[in-house]
Amino acid sequence: MAALVLDGITVPLRSFDLGLSLDVASTTALVGPSGAGKSTVLRAIAGLVRPTGGRISCGDSVWFDAAAGVNEPPDRRRVGLVFQDYALFPHMTVRENVEYSRGRPADEYLERFQIAKLEHARPGELSGGERQRVALARALARDPEVLLLDEPLSALDAHTRAGVRAELQELLRDLGLPVVLVSHDFDDAAALADRVGVIIDGQIRQTGTPSELVARPADPFVASFTGANLLHGHAERDGALTRVRLEDGTIITTVEDGTGAVVVAVYPWDIIVSAHRPDDSAMNVVSGSVQSLVELGNRVRVTIGSISADVTADSVSRLNLRIGNLAFASFKATGTRLV
Repeated sequence: MAALVLDGITVPLRSFDLGLSLDVASTTALVGPSGAGKSTVLRAIAGLVRPTGGRISCGDSVWFDAAAGVNEPPDRRRVGLVFQDYALFPHMTVRENVEYSRGRPADEYLERFQIAKLEHARPGELSGGERQRVALARALARDPEVLLLDEPLSALDAHTRAGVRAELQELLRDLGLPVVLVSHDFDDAAALADRVGVIIDGQIRQTGTPSELVARPADPFVASFTGANLLHGHAERDGALTRVRLEDGTIITTVEDGTGAVVVAVYPWDIIVSAHRPDDSAMNVVSGSVQSLVELGNRVRVTIGSISADVTADSVSRLNLRIGNLAFASFKATGTRLV
C-alpha cells in the first residue's frame, strides 16, 4: 500500500495560513473546531485547492510540488472524496451515481454496500445512512489510491450514527488504503482512525493514537478537545506528589511533576460521583451543586460545579442527582494529567 505524504504544504486562508506535514499509511483523522483548516487539507489533496508551497505525493506519484511546478488536476489524482453532504447527483439514480465515476457497471459496489435494492431510487428518496453508502460506493468505484472523508458522520441523526460508525469502522479496517478523514468529534475520530491529529488555526498541535492523546495531551487545547475537564491552579512539589491549589482553594494532588501555574486535566470516565463526601484520603474531591444532567446514549454526563463526569442512568436515580443538589466528584492522583 502506497503512503500519502504531505510535506510542508501551505495554503493562505482568511484568518491564518494553513501549514502542515502529514504521513498517512492507514487511517488518519484530523480533528478540530470549525474553521481550523481541516476540509482545506482534503481539498488540497484532491486538487480542488492549490497550495502555495510544499509537496503532495502518493507512492511514486507526485500530485503537487510547488518547487517543481507540478500540479496534477483532480481527474489525474486517484482520489475518492466523500463530501460532508455527500454531493450526490439528485437527478441520477443510485446506480447512475455510482457508475458516473468510472462509467462501468456498479453491481460489485451495489452489493458490497448492500444498496442493490435501491439501484433505481434517487438521492431524495434515501435515508442519511443510505446516502452515505451510495457516496462511499461512488468514491471507491474510482479505484482510488487514497480515500478522503469530510465529516463522514455529521449529517446523520444520533440513532443512525452509531450503526453507520460501526459499519464504517469495519470498512476502513478492511480497505487497505490510506484514508484521511476530518471531524469535529474526537469520539468519532478515535473510533475510526489509527492515528489522530488535532488541528487548530491551520497547525497540527499533536498527532498520535487516540490513547496517546488522552494519556499525554500536549497542551490544554488538546486535553479539552479529547474530552478532559481543565482545572486551573498553582502547583508545588510535595515529596512524591505535586499539590495543586485550584482557583477556589481546593487542593488537588497528582503524581505528575510540575510547579507554578498549571492546568490539571481529568477525564470524565476517571471520576466517581457521590452524594456524600468520600472518606478516602487518597482521593481528590471537588464539591459543588449539580449544574446539568445530559443523556449520552447509555450514560449521563453530570456537571458538578466546573467538572463533568460520566455515570449510568441508574446512578443518577440512586444518588438522587438533581439540578441544584450538592454532589461530590472524586478521582485518584493517578487519574490526573498536568498540561
